[in-house]
Amino acid sequence: MSEIRFAVLLEPEALNDIQEAINYYDEAQPGLGKKFEEALNRLFKILEHSPFFAIRYDEVHCLPMRKFPYMLHYTMDEDAGEVIVRALFHTSIDPVRWKR
Repeated sequence: MSEIRFAVLLEPEALNDIQEAINYYDEAQPGLGKKFEEALNRLFKILEHSPFFAIRYDEVHCLPMRKFPYMLHYTMDEDAGEVIVRALFHTSIDPVRWKR
């Protein structure tokens, strides 16, 4: 029996969100951006194996980061075995903003 793995794909907007957060943390403290990126990569590994987290709105799943105040917003295509990361938002931002 083989293990099911999902491909984690990043939308261009999500890549921009991620880079902005890394830049912010690098400016705040040298090396902190790298720690943020490592934490994010751990979330991607989780999504590869188990992406079935709660749907928060409009078929969008959300997965919070543990040590940083951000949440991944993603959709899934189970038939294709894909997780599509749509955005990375600071937890103080209303997800309605992303929908616009």
